Order: sequence, then structure tokens, then C-alpha cells
Amino acid sequence: MNNPVLGVTGLTRSFEQGGQTIEVLRGVDLQVGAGEIVALLGPSGSGKSTLLQAVGLLEGGFGGSILIDGEETARLNADGRTRVRRDKLGFVYQFHHLLPDFNATENVVLPQMIRDKTRAEANERSTALLTALGLGHRLTHRPSQLSGGEQQRVAVARALANQPALVLADEPTGNLDEATADVVLAEFLRLVRGEGTAALVATHNERMALKMDRVVRLHEGRLA
Repeated sequence: MNNPVLGVTGLTRSFEQGGQTIEVLRGVDLQVGAGEIVALLGPSGSGKSTLLQAVGLLEGGFGGSILIDGEETARLNADGRTRVRRDKLGFVYQFHHLLPDFNATENVVLPQMIRDKTRAEANERSTALLTALGLGHRLTHRPSQLSGGEQQRVAVARALANQPALVLADEPTGNLDEATADVVLAEFLRLVRGEGTAALVATHNERMALKMDRVVRLHEGRLA
């Protein structure tokens, strides 16, 4: 794959527990191309979240190489990792983590303001994303006034607000009932594809994984 958005080589992670070394990741190699949506499949406890934390530059202690949009991240300091997360990555979690005192539009505006967009630019982008997700009538509603599926759609819009090169999603529909999860996943996939963004989506749901472009399986710390 030429110039992948994500290039992981020899990724390792181990923990000390009870005097024993537990190897969670044992030399993971993975590439995700531009505009490609890859499902990371594996049971709970298989290391999916650990792998996403590594790629998302959310914690240290990992061995190996992680290239994001062509930039090696292993040697970056804290400011450099923050810059990459801000400029090149978007995140969607199982729980939406919206700011409760801000309405839907404001939750999507905020990350854009942090990246120095004007309020007018941020509002326009937020409105377009939320409307594309079927929330044009919910722009001024706070999270407490939204359903679980609507809250997760706002989280998807927030993840895409700064037009990241790569979106990382960790069980993005795991907190929703099956019918709502199907709707939210379909809208997530449609919007990500429309934006031309790459995505790595961790899930234990094989049926959902098969709706993506490619499936990789995490087993005993290695990808198949």
C-alpha cells in the first residue's frame, strides 16, 4: 500500500501484573489506506482498545513504529502528540462524552475553535455535518435532550469536524440497542466515506464488521 494514512509496524505493549509480564500486543503490523474503513475485530479483552490507544497517541509504553499521515510519532514529545491528535485524528467512543452544558452545534464547534477556525466557519461546518446525520432539527438541543442514538451522531460529527486523516472508533455503537446501532453505524459509514476519511473501527460484532471495507482480527496479541 503506497502512502497509507496509518502505518503500524512491530507494535508491542506489555504490562506487569502480580509479578508476571502480560503481553497484550505482540508485534502488530497494520496499514490503513486513504478513504479505507477497516474493522478491528476481536472479543472483549483481546487488546482492541489498547491498539486504538496506541494509534491515538493517548498513552505511552508502546514499542514499534506508528506513522500517521506519513509522520513518525514514536519520537514526538507531548506537544507533538497533541498536535497530531488535534490535526489528523478524530475519535468516537462507546460513550459519547459530549459536554453536557453545550448544545449539539457547540459540541461540534469546540474542537474547530481549538484549531483556530473562526466561529462562523466552525458553525457552518457543524451545521453541515449534523444536518447530514439527520440532526438538522436538533442543532440547539443539549445532550440531555437527545436520545442515545442522537448523542452518538453528535459524537460522530465532532470526530469529523476538523476533517481528520483518520478516525478511530472504539465500539462506537456498543452502548445502543441493535436497531439504533444499525442506523448509527450506517450513517457513520456513509458520512466517513463521503468525507473520504480513513477509519479504524474496533468491534466485537462480526455482523457490523462485515459492513466495512476490510476486516482484521486481533488474536493473542497479533493481527490476522
